[in-house]
Amino acid sequence: MQLDPCSGWCDGVRHCPSPNFNQRPLGEVSLLVIHNISLPPGEFGTGKVQAFFQNRLDAAEHPYFAGIANLQVSAHFYIERDGVVTQFVGCNERAWHAGQSRFAERENCNDFSLGIELEGTDDLPFTGVQYVALIELVQQLQATYPAITLARMCGHSDIAPGRKTDPGSAFDWTRLRAALQQDKELK
Repeated sequence: MQLDPCSGWCDGVRHCPSPNFNQRPLGEVSLLVIHNISLPPGEFGTGKVQAFFQNRLDAAEHPYFAGIANLQVSAHFYIERDGVVTQFVGCNERAWHAGQSRFAERENCNDFSLGIELEGTDDLPFTGVQYVALIELVQQLQATYPAITLARMCGHSDIAPGRKTDPGSAFDWTRLRAALQQDKELK
């Protein structure tokens, strides 16, 4: 996996371009937001997240889809249970993952953040290979966007409290931060 800073696209991952993005107003990338998603909720490996982020979700296919099929949502990256990484939006673009949000007294986190979706739920542990892929991806992102420090990594619940709960109590922040800190100390 290698991030090209000029294009904002990562080589060595799947590319599944989403139409749900626009230009960053200031070109700044200084925050990383971790999410979780599964479609239908609690079901994995369905391919429906990809369809959702590409506006191809069939509302008639599942009762849950009827309420979300018309939403225009994306994230920069999605990490499946088996560790496969898919990129939907270039990192230099503004993906639509955070919604109404606030971090460090700044509104509209989509303007300055990257969004990573993990296939999962709030209360089911994520897989070891998801953490391996996440750590490698975050290392790539930090190398290109040094403003994304450990203190500037958060969950969707942190920037949209009361509205969002992900990545949930099952996400191991200690594991992520310890691996990134160890890597930093080795450099």
